[in-house]
Amino acid sequence: MSKSFDVVVIGGGPGGYIAAIRAAQLGFNVACIDEWKNDKGGPAPGGTCTNVGCIPSKALLQSSEHFEHAGKHFADHGIGLSNLSIDVAKMTARKDTVVKQNNDGILYLFKKNKVTFFHGRGSFVKAGEGGYEIAVAGAANETLVGKHVIVATGSNPRALPGAAFDEERILSNDGALRIPSVPKTLGVVGSGVIGLEMGSVWRRLGSEVTILEALPAFLGAADEQVAKEAHKAFVKQGLKFEFGVKITGVESGKGGVKVAYTNAKGEAVSLAVERLIVSIGRVANTIGLNPEGVGLKLDERGAIVVDGDCKTNLPNVWAVGDVVRGPMLAHKAEEEGVAVAERIAGQHGHVNFNTVPWVIYTSPEIAWVGQTEAQLKAEGRAYKTGSFPFMANGRARALGDTTGFVKFIADAKSDEILGVHIVGPFASELISEAVVAMEFKASAEDIARICHAHPSLSEATKEAALAVDKRTLNF
Repeated sequence: MSKSFDVVVIGGGPGGYIAAIRAAQLGFNVACIDEWKNDKGGPAPGGTCTNVGCIPSKALLQSSEHFEHAGKHFADHGIGLSNLSIDVAKMTARKDTVVKQNNDGILYLFKKNKVTFFHGRGSFVKAGEGGYEIAVAGAANETLVGKHVIVATGSNPRALPGAAFDEERILSNDGALRIPSVPKTLGVVGSGVIGLEMGSVWRRLGSEVTILEALPAFLGAADEQVAKEAHKAFVKQGLKFEFGVKITGVESGKGGVKVAYTNAKGEAVSLAVERLIVSIGRVANTIGLNPEGVGLKLDERGAIVVDGDCKTNLPNVWAVGDVVRGPMLAHKAEEEGVAVAERIAGQHGHVNFNTVPWVIYTSPEIAWVGQTEAQLKAEGRAYKTGSFPFMANGRARALGDTTGFVKFIADAKSDEILGVHIVGPFASELISEAVVAMEFKASAEDIARICHAHPSLSEATKEAALAVDKRTLNF
């Protein structure tokens, strides 16, 4: 016998679980289906982000940063250490504990908000008068009927042609988080977020890391000045980069992995490494969803086709997060999940893609929101800029981390903030002020006139806003 719900959410990642909670808050009877399992076979909601993405990678980044600080920077503070070592198994166990805390937290939130949770894989069966029939394949098979269905099935890592992930030698983000010991040599294909973060983790712990990137330049999506500053810092730390690379072959064996490629000069090169992380993007996950069973439309990339409100081609079927167009970011998925739940309730949920922040949690951190100079030049829009270096910031000096700067881009006439770009300490936290400012259509002058605590890194934000009008006070 089927169980009926006002809203059935397929997927318990950031987009799905948040959509379920918000829908429940709005008075709907809600079910959420998720198939992730922990090492004991129990439910592990939170999707890629919680289980093999955002959360565990930040845990490893924190551990590896502590190790590097202890080995290279503690002496500057008068702290002496000897016989420094890293216990990779213990570091990984801590990461797993952090993941479980987040899994359990989501299950608690479901109970608190009266969301009915089903552990298994959800798939469409058919459309009927009462809504859509959804099958749940798990330890106990179930049949649900949802008047509204929100698909939030996320994405999967894209593999190199001819080099499938074995998670032992050729690794996705999942395998990169479970390397059992520090490899002497590590290759990374792709210099995006995952490649840089995972490359940084293992480089700090002692690996010789080489990053191969197909594009001719570093971090093409970021502001050019930010990308140059970050690249300079990473090279100084010991990361090796090759740009304009074309992979021609990958061979994996007991001794490691051999990557054949042509470099930017067209020369044939071979790289031998113990392990290879492949981070060349992700693809929408509709495996087992049975979209054809109800006529759900997919695009040429396999993503679910939606309009600006996340409506699919089917009535009362919605889709959010990585499985649809737009940036594959957890916080973008969350905002879409909230917006869809509110639209189902007849409200006017809203997501502004131009104020979705981007963050790379390396050291230095990289964060930005809004447009870059290159994008504005392409539009032909007149703008002005202002920047301020962390080397002139008192708090950054006290931290011992003065790499980077804050940069503002504002409209040449109205002074409206069009973009803010940061490379440096705690950029992930500092960017929030810029997001708020842009949502309220603030001008650079507005930020320049706000009192910021002293000493704080946020003063660099104020000074960069002042620099738009060429009147910095501390540089």
